[in-house]
Order: sequence, then structure tokens, then C-alpha cells
Amino acid sequence: MPESPIASLQAAAEAVRQQLQVNAFDAAAVQRLATLIEAQRPAIGEADREGVISALGCFLGQCLVATYQGEWAVGPDKTTGVGIAGTHFFNPFFRISQQLAHGLTESVADFFASIPDRLASEPRRKNWI
Repeated sequence: MPESPIASLQAAAEAVRQQLQVNAFDAAAVQRLATLIEAQRPAIGEADREGVISALGCFLGQCLVATYQGEWAVGPDKTTGVGIAGTHFFNPFFRISQQLAHGLTESVADFFASIPDRLASEPRRKNWI
């Protein structure tokens, strides 16, 4: 029987957790992830980029699930991400991609730390189609 998509995401996240040598899917783990991304950014070639984004995105997503009581979901644009409180949807793969492309100005740790403020504010409605 094939593995469920959520089980696959969780297994990938667990593999990264072990590689990072962190004990939990929490803010400290996300800080370590941001540090790893910065250290590895120059060495990640285009051929490896998608795999790196996928693996690290699973980890970041699982940290969102564990810390902010989120759940893996499919977003309105059919991307995989994490829904929180029934009103917010975050794409951890996009966040990984942004830090890989732009460095610490798009830090996943800063993003992660901003979640409580994001949850406290009204979700923004897109005014375009």
C-alpha cells in the first residue's frame, strides 16, 4: 500500500531533523535550519535545488505543524503547505526557496518568529484573480 502524502512529508521532515541533530520541530530547530541554509547556499547547484527545497520545506512545514498547531493542507492555489487556525495558509517550500535565493533578508527563522503576529492579524484578501 502506498504511503500517504502526509506520511511522506513527515518522513522527509524527520530525516532532516535527524540530519540537523535537533530534538524537536520548534523555533530553535528553525534557527538551526536558517543557519544551515546560509552555510550551504553557495554550494547548492541548480540540479540539487529542487530536492533541497523539498526536503527542507518538509522540515519547516512540520515545525509549523508542531509549534502552531497547523496541519498539512493543499492551498487555494493547489500548492502543498500548512494551514493554521482555519484562516491562514503558509507555503514552507516557498520560504526555503526565498532564503536560498535572497539570504538572510528572507530568513526562515524570521518568518517563523513572525507567525504569532500573522495569526493575530486578519488574513489579507487578494484583490486580484
